[in-house]
Amino acid sequence: HPMLVHFPIALISVAAFFHVAAIATRGKACAAYCSILAHTTLWLGALAVLPTVFFGWQAFNSMNHDEAGHVAMLIHRSWALGTLAVLAILAGWDIWRNKVDSLPRWWFVAAMLGAWGLIATTAWHGGELVYRHGMGVIALPETEAGTGLEHDHDHGAMPEEEAHSHPDAIPEDQPHDHSDDH
Repeated sequence: HPMLVHFPIALISVAAFFHVAAIATRGKACAAYCSILAHTTLWLGALAVLPTVFFGWQAFNSMNHDEAGHVAMLIHRSWALGTLAVLAILAGWDIWRNKVDSLPRWWFVAAMLGAWGLIATTAWHGGELVYRHGMGVIALPETEAGTGLEHDHDHGAMPEEEAHSHPDAIPEDQPHDHSDDH
């Protein structure tokens, strides 16, 4: 899921941009090129959402998590499924009603901007899962007091060599715990 998720985000963002550009350049030669890019990236983005949601569903059902993480996963899943539905409808409508170089209508551009908002909100909730709840990342080992492996120091204005000078420290090429509680 993490490898795939960036494709629909990027493609739908580009599609929204070129939908706006196609409307903004209506009557100019570049409007047709903007329309081609708008339609194509929408269709590709809608296709890219399918495996992304599939693997997201797999992750949802297989990750260990706490109660707060579970609530965050439910919110992300709800946004993702709603976004999938909107993108499927928009892409289906666009394929059915438009040629690849046809200029989009203003209401469709507004719908695309709404779909981009859904993608952005879904992505934000997914980022919250990773960066706030630690989902899908390897946790750092806990340090144990009294083992001699923990250390505490200030990362202030001292030069790098002085700030990390520990005569009894473990060499940097060996794994060790590092805790900064400041």
